[in-house]
Amino acid sequence: MTATRVDIDFIRRLPKAVLHDHLDGGLRPATVVELAAAVGHTLPTTDPDELAVWYYEAANSGDLVRYIATFEHTLAVLQTREGLLRTAEEYVLDLAADGVVYGEVRYAPELNTNGELTMAEVVETVQEGLAAGMSKAAAAGTPVRVGTLLCGMRMFDRVREAADLAVAFRDAGVVGFDIAGAEDGFPPADHLAAFEHLRRENVPFTIHAGEAHGLPSIHQALQVCGAQRIGHGVRITDDIPDLTAGKLGRLAGWVRDRRIALEMCPTSNLQTGAATSIAEHPITALKDLGFRVTLNTDNRLVSGTTMTREMSLLVEQAGWTVEDLRTVTVNALKSAFVPFDERNELIRDVVLPGYAAAL
Repeated sequence: MTATRVDIDFIRRLPKAVLHDHLDGGLRPATVVELAAAVGHTLPTTDPDELAVWYYEAANSGDLVRYIATFEHTLAVLQTREGLLRTAEEYVLDLAADGVVYGEVRYAPELNTNGELTMAEVVETVQEGLAAGMSKAAAAGTPVRVGTLLCGMRMFDRVREAADLAVAFRDAGVVGFDIAGAEDGFPPADHLAAFEHLRRENVPFTIHAGEAHGLPSIHQALQVCGAQRIGHGVRITDDIPDLTAGKLGRLAGWVRDRRIALEMCPTSNLQTGAATSIAEHPITALKDLGFRVTLNTDNRLVSGTTMTREMSLLVEQAGWTVEDLRTVTVNALKSAFVPFDERNELIRDVVLPGYAAAL
């Protein structure tokens, strides 16, 4: 099957896996409107369709800092138990409706404590909502496995607290850890103690790197902090002088040869200025060079996207085939933070048969 024969409905039915998706960036517009009314928060508009457009346009600034600022309104409605429960449940159901069979959702619990909830209570509440969503999705015949990554905000001082929670909840649905927030000026090594603690406790982690900041952030994340995956990582191309020739620098070679997954988010990268177009996004060249690239949404509301849309854009604008979509889906499951047998089962029993049937 060639790229020209693949339409969006076909892609929607394909099994998918997403590793890099933020809970507070993926709310339904109507949910934001309803929750904002309940807590008395003023939005740019109370029309759900107009709000979706506002988010997308506000995020298309080409600036990571302004992109992050759009979260003011989503975070404002995620300070109560009710808001967190509803959002987490809907998160799972939206993934299931998009054909996702495995997802990892990430969020920073410290950003949800402006009400009466503690960080631990935030985690408990989100896990309860995710479990409800998974139960409903399974009952509807669209099962999806969702694991949680807790984030520390790299520009604040509660990263170690979040890491401690990742350890405490690792048997209750939390599968890993991350640091998020503005990269430039806040190197991952600032939080080395938290990463050393996670390594001692055998908790895997990824690190946002190589998006707003270049190779030094990727090097620090891997060689100083010990990350098992890299969030975004588009700037790894700075260590590949000629993408066509494929001659790799030492860091790029390390990433490729050791199968370190790159959690790439094409639409988001266009919005933050980390890439110039879907057609020229590094994900295609890196895939062809044998890197373990994965395809992700980052923030579905803010970027106005879904996994189906991300796949469709690559098919339409970068010439991807169904085989390419299968490759990045299998890549994601190979690098997921759940146990090996669970990953293998999803690949063997769900993803490969799903693509075989499609082809």
